[in-house]
Amino acid sequence: MGRNKLARFRQNEENKNVVQPGKEIYENIQGGWQDFFGNDQPITVELACGRGEFTVGLGRSHSGRNFIGVDIKGSRIWKGSTMAIAEKLLNVAFLRAQIEQLHTFFAEGEIAELWITFPDPRPKDRDEKRRLTSQRFLDMYETLVAKGGLIHFKTDNTGLYQYTKEILADRPNTRILKDTSDFYASEWKEDHLGIKTRYEKIFSEKGETIKYICFTLSSA
Repeated sequence: MGRNKLARFRQNEENKNVVQPGKEIYENIQGGWQDFFGNDQPITVELACGRGEFTVGLGRSHSGRNFIGVDIKGSRIWKGSTMAIAEKLLNVAFLRAQIEQLHTFFAEGEIAELWITFPDPRPKDRDEKRRLTSQRFLDMYETLVAKGGLIHFKTDNTGLYQYTKEILADRPNTRILKDTSDFYASEWKEDHLGIKTRYEKIFSEKGETIKYICFTLSSA
């Protein structure tokens, strides 16, 4: 393991805005995120946040909400964590965990809003259950996201976009509020305040259109 990666791991241990294995809070954070932030603001979660640019951007733009980026790679969330600390963004935190285990870190209805941003498309049929918009994951989100809470999905992958639309169409009580195969040519492009993930920038520069769906899994 490289020296830089080891240094980042040590920094994550010190950074108070990182919840990860080895810290006491990691074992009992479920249902306690507002206590963690020290306020009662609604919680927005970004899945597979990578280096955290999008999570930090949301926190920077919306001071009245709390934001948590989730990723398993400690060397990635180090970037967003240190950025948030440097900018004194007390409403931004990071959770180092497997997304499959999200239900062990959040209580029922604790998440007000969820972002699924540019997940691995997992194109092979045998990997369907690992797609973050599969029925398996949607069942979990339906429990953790408050009733009527918005779920945002963005991807450059046409196959995953079409798959997600089909899956959502099969679920009762699901409402698709926004749907476009070309986000930056849509009426909603200003809603995201120009905040982009690293991968979104890469895909956009390559000329890929960004697909976007905003939906709820249960009625309020």
